[in-house]
Amino acid sequence: MSTQNLTDAAPAEQTHWVLTLSCPDGPGIVHAVAGLLAEHGGNITESQQFGDPETQLFFMRVQALSTASREELVAAIEPVAARFSMTWNLDVVGRRMRTLVLVSKAAHCLNDLLFRERAGDLPVDVVAVAGNHTDLAPLAAFYGKGFHHVPVTKETKAAAEAQLLDLVTRMDIELVVLARYMQVLSDDMCRELEGRVINIHHSFLPSFKGAKPYHQAHDRGVKLIGATSHYVTGDLDEGPIIEQDVERVDHSHSTDRLVALGQDVERRVLGRAVRWHSEHRVLRNGHRTVIFR
Repeated sequence: MSTQNLTDAAPAEQTHWVLTLSCPDGPGIVHAVAGLLAEHGGNITESQQFGDPETQLFFMRVQALSTASREELVAAIEPVAARFSMTWNLDVVGRRMRTLVLVSKAAHCLNDLLFRERAGDLPVDVVAVAGNHTDLAPLAAFYGKGFHHVPVTKETKAAAEAQLLDLVTRMDIELVVLARYMQVLSDDMCRELEGRVINIHHSFLPSFKGAKPYHQAHDRGVKLIGATSHYVTGDLDEGPIIEQDVERVDHSHSTDRLVALGQDVERRVLGRAVRWHSEHRVLRNGHRTVIFR
């Protein structure tokens, strides 16, 4: 009978895990989390935490390499979570999040998201694109994405949302991105998808409402234009903010130039928001967010 030198044995395969959590602030949280990871051979590769003195809540995001299985880690986390009243999530670093993108007619945000996905810059898997118009069906096809036409009118809004929710269920969608989707989601749909819908809009709201905000901004001689990406709630455009950015402009900028600059800001802001969410870097803190970049 032959024996094999232990040094020749193949090392156990490691998984790169990401754990996020929030709970009432107090002593011992970091020690407990680091301890349970160490007990399961976890090598921490990234760790960030924040204690909010206003809400008295503690937030943490930690990545660790470990040979432990999901079942083993969950079994270790659960008693610690119960002890500290934690809300938590465990995932594999870099796992692509199944995503549905909703669009209308503007192409810049959809094109940017699909390009970033193809380039490997976003850990998402855009499994489908749905729109209330068909204008962007050729763009979706160019990237090899199935397009679902879901027209919306005042009379058919409830049926259209039911069709979208059916897509979410059938395709096991984890994230819905409103890439300049010019429809307001109902309160029922917002509740059904709470924390899973990201929107982008120009930061002129509520000052410049309507279909042509950049024309209004030009008429008022604004000096800054920008965009905001946020989670969608029943309060129109008032969900927790994920990311914002601005561009400085002046009297020499035409309306067309403002539109082009605004679209550029919108796509950048939305891309960052989607990436941070899909990397589990965004934690909800009431009406605000904690972003571990």
